[in-house]
Amino acid sequence: MQAAMELIDVKKTIGKKEIIKGLSFTINQGEVFGFIGPNGAGKTTTIRMMVGLMKLTDGDIRILGNSVKTDYKKAIAEVGAIVENPEMYPFMSGWSNLKHYARMIPGITEQRIQEVVELVGLGKAIKEKAGRYSLGMRQRLGIAQALLHNPSVLILDEPTNGLDPAGIREIRHYVRRLATEENVAIIISSHLLGEVEQMCDRIGIIKNGEMIAIQAVNDTSEESETQVLSQVKLEVSPADQAIEILKTSFEIDAVLDANKLVFQYEKNNIPSLIESLVKQNIAIYQVEVSKASLEDKFFDLIGENIIG
Repeated sequence: MQAAMELIDVKKTIGKKEIIKGLSFTINQGEVFGFIGPNGAGKTTTIRMMVGLMKLTDGDIRILGNSVKTDYKKAIAEVGAIVENPEMYPFMSGWSNLKHYARMIPGITEQRIQEVVELVGLGKAIKEKAGRYSLGMRQRLGIAQALLHNPSVLILDEPTNGLDPAGIREIRHYVRRLATEENVAIIISSHLLGEVEQMCDRIGIIKNGEMIAIQAVNDTSEESETQVLSQVKLEVSPADQAIEILKTSFEIDAVLDANKLVFQYEKNNIPSLIESLVKQNIAIYQVEVSKASLEDKFFDLIGENIIG
């Protein structure tokens, strides 16, 4: 796939403090990329540099090959963005809001306005006043506004903030549709790790201004299946003795939940662990192994208990 956005050794220093410490990664066209990290990790600073609201100290950001440093107008013309709740004129209809924004950018036709309205599923409500819209409908209208100029990159900062489950599901559906049908590269920053996992193709985790991991959400490679952490649940007896063996022999801190030992372990090493428990007279009645969630991986990587 062609790169829609490239970050090349991006750095940001404010005063004497280095906020961003050499970020380098690529986001492809038609890809949904999740951008997550704890509070103070540098997500907001990075997004501000992506949309041109903050200058880079060093490095470069290229959008379809155009540098934001040397060809700013051409590069940033390919970017659409929404930060949290989009602000609209409540006394105007959704259609009038979009026409108002379209006047700011040359070349946007009524046909294009109609296209984005249909794309985000607001066909029936577009003539109603925006002040009557639900939060989910306002989010969709905001996405439509951000798409008016046919951007190659769409940046959504907390797109499901404050939405109910139905609204979150709607936004997830339209994000995936945009990537597939419009071939837009979409960058999502969110606190809701479960939703990020469902929406995104790849996840980038930032900590202390550095990218500490980038991985595909549905990586089914042999290495991924065997070497990443899996969640393990064991129904055993005696449980207290099994907990002690796991601690002393495998350095695993298992917890007892609903009469089952719960812990994380590398999938390819689970058989030898089970064999060791059996040899030490632990009765095993049930073994459950499941893929570790994004939340499990997130906390394992950052070593903290705060999501930002």
